[in-house]
This record gives sequence, C-alpha cells and structure tokens, in this order.
Amino acid sequence: MMEREHIPSFHHSNIPPAGRILAVDWGQRRIGLALSDETQTLAQPLSTLTRRAGKRFPMAQLLDQITRNQVVGIIVGLPLDEAGAEGDAAHAARSLADDIKRRVGELEVSMWDERMTTARVLAAVREMGGSTRGRKEDVDAMAAALLLQHYLDARKGSAL
Repeated sequence: MMEREHIPSFHHSNIPPAGRILAVDWGQRRIGLALSDETQTLAQPLSTLTRRAGKRFPMAQLLDQITRNQVVGIIVGLPLDEAGAEGDAAHAARSLADDIKRRVGELEVSMWDERMTTARVLAAVREMGGSTRGRKEDVDAMAAALLLQHYLDARKGSAL
C-alpha cells in the first residue's frame, strides 16, 4: 500500500489561471516534460529531452515545446532530499530555471517540490504489473506529469 505523500503548501506564483502550463522534471541525462490542459485541471506526459554526456541542456527543443504548445507558465521541479534540503541536483534545477527564465521573457518560471516523483511513478507502474525496462523516457515524462498534477491540485486547493 502506498503512503500518502506530503504535498507542499501552495506558494503564490504569477502564472495566469488559464492556459497551458509546462512542467520540467530535471535529470542529469533526461528531462521529463508534461503539459496541462487549458483549464489547468489535468496534467499529461509530453515528452523527454535527452542530454548527451558532456553536452549542454537541449534548450532549443524546450523553447520549441513552449512555443508550439502556447505555454503561459513553467514549473521546474526542485529535487529536494528527504529532509527537504537542497543538494547538487536542486542547485542544478535552480540554475536551469534561471536559464529558462532568461530565455522566455515575460513567462513566469516557478520551482515546485518534486521529491520522489520518479520513485512514485516507478512504484505505480510496477504495482499495476507493468515494466519500466526500456521505458526510461516514459518514466521521466510521467514524473513531470505527477509533479505538474501536484502543482495544479495545490493551486486549485484540491490537493490531498
């Protein structure tokens, strides 16, 4: 049985209340992306960007998704440790959020606690009898969708 996870309290952001929100689940090699619907009610996996070893973040691909999907705001997952502290991954995610903000101008870019989203997705897939073998890209996009759904639920006041 899965434990009820702690969902952080909502922090006000200036993301408009309607229109699509893009979630970015940062990872060393893969970056999961998810997109909300226009009403900001449901999140769905979008795609996964891959960064090759020694190469820069695929920013052009991310910016293309932002434009193509007419995104009104961006949520970047903040990978805190179990105690809620920031380590190297959190600092890298903050750096990515800053870089995205410099490139998207007026769009709001906010951070959101993504603790254990990938682990929860892996557990859920296994619980349903599925396999994640050869599906790492799918898992990263599903983790981004879970991150975004938590944000949307908290924003609407319906988080469990």
